[in-house]
Amino acid sequence: MSNNDSSWPSPANRIVNLRPNSPVRNLEMVILRIYPQRLVVSQQFTGHVAAACGRDETGIVGLVLWGSQVNDVRVGDIIRIESGWCRLREQSLVVSTGRTGRMSIVSRFGSH
Repeated sequence: MSNNDSSWPSPANRIVNLRPNSPVRNLEMVILRIYPQRLVVSQQFTGHVAAACGRDETGIVGLVLWGSQVNDVRVGDIIRIESGWCRLREQSLVVSTGRTGRMSIVSRFGSH
């Protein structure tokens, strides 16, 4: 399936535009909460993961933090998921960079 295929979903850059099983590009949000991390050991990934939630001006969404993201991101930070994916988990939308996506911290809470 090519990116020019009309059935391929266009990437979302606002929470209101997120759709299950769709790519996410340049989605910015403020981190509202980070839940306790846990260690995952599998054939695909070994490391820490943490659930979190964030919001933009259009809504709230779940977020999965992987590996170094768990310790890098703090409550109040504004992050940008530069490339990631949206999934439906227990009837709620969740975004993640997955193993190959990218996320950056746009602004630290409390920094000038």
